[in-house]
Amino acid sequence: MEIKRDLYLSRLIAREHNGLIKVITGVRRCGKSYLLNTIFYRHLFDKGIDPSHIIRFAFDSADDLLLIGENLITLQKEKRKVDPERFMAYIRTMTTGDGIYYLLLDEVQELDAFETVLNGYLRHDNMDIYVTGSNAKFLSRDIITEFEGRGDEVHLNPLSFSEFMTVWEGDRYEGLSQYMLYGGIPLVVLRNDNRDKAATLQRLFDEIYIKDIARRHDVRKKEELEELLDILSSSVGSLTNSEKLKNTFRSVKKSNITSGTIKRYIDYFEDSFLIESANRYDIKGKAYINTPMKYYFSDLGLRNARINFRQFEQNHTLENVIYNELRMRGYNIDVGVVPIAEKNINGSVSRRQLEVDFVCNLGSNRIYIQSAYSIPDEEKREQEIRSFRKIDDSFRKIIVTRDTAHPWYDENGILTVNVYDFLLDRTILE
Repeated sequence: MEIKRDLYLSRLIAREHNGLIKVITGVRRCGKSYLLNTIFYRHLFDKGIDPSHIIRFAFDSADDLLLIGENLITLQKEKRKVDPERFMAYIRTMTTGDGIYYLLLDEVQELDAFETVLNGYLRHDNMDIYVTGSNAKFLSRDIITEFEGRGDEVHLNPLSFSEFMTVWEGDRYEGLSQYMLYGGIPLVVLRNDNRDKAATLQRLFDEIYIKDIARRHDVRKKEELEELLDILSSSVGSLTNSEKLKNTFRSVKKSNITSGTIKRYIDYFEDSFLIESANRYDIKGKAYINTPMKYYFSDLGLRNARINFRQFEQNHTLENVIYNELRMRGYNIDVGVVPIAEKNINGSVSRRQLEVDFVCNLGSNRIYIQSAYSIPDEEKREQEIRSFRKIDDSFRKIIVTRDTAHPWYDENGILTVNVYDFLLDRTILE
């Protein structure tokens, strides 16, 4: 069963022949290789590109390596990377004709000096280059700098809910419950048994994510790294900072880990696309507040596996789903803060801060969004829209809820939509 990734295919198509190295990034096992070598390859073939002008090469494939005189087992035994001279000699023999050649290179980090090799190919007018990789170095957010400003990133997320629903056989209500629990990693979604899904997610952490981070950054205390990830998993969508996390370690784990080490570990998680941070933004003062901030997981299945599926707070999980959807649609996300001053019954002034879950910016466009799992009565609604009423600008204000009411505007111009329509209709924010 194939899961279509039309959004990302369109992003690759838009970058054809732009003179840059197209770099597909994303958390491991989110489908980068399939997007490049199957979906994009099929697009090139269907539009009439001669197959001899589409060069696919996987640097972890024993068959491909034999084409250039390398041996996968020997490389592993000798703990070395692929000889670039052998690879370049092979490419020279494959690109002797006229016209554009498309290089689709998978696991390119296994090629020694791959940055230099690919930068050199940019000088060839007859080459259009697309690459992906899967180790911690290549997944790093700063990989584009390796190409000296000549890289063009296409970031691939785990499946969105709309992509998930293309292969889900039930209704959207049951589908969202499944999606919020097991996430959108393709190989997990395609499993039929829930126990198998949970076991697969656990194996991904045990065998891939933590090992990659520890190896790349030479982490000596791997248990602290994992414990921090557990704590972040338990507090998804909650405000926190390194100092607060340090205190948690001291009180719960009896650990003397420093806030500096915690900050460094969090950077490692972000570099590998496991989590993302959202800064706080003073909407009235138009200024950022450095700390605390919120953290969201790129995939909820991975988050839930990290805590053995014990905690399933619907409100925070829904918030994470909405955050990921907004990021997939290209928005930059902040956590909004609205300072207010109010007089109490004694006439004294008290100051407090109201929160807007998401301040969403895309170019000059801005949208304010509140995530509310349910709005059972008017009192709850008033609580959700209070911060909206304190904002003086005219940007759109939206409440996303799991209640199944149809979209509607109130007298203040605030739109309420159910999360199913929000996730399945990309035009709903327009």
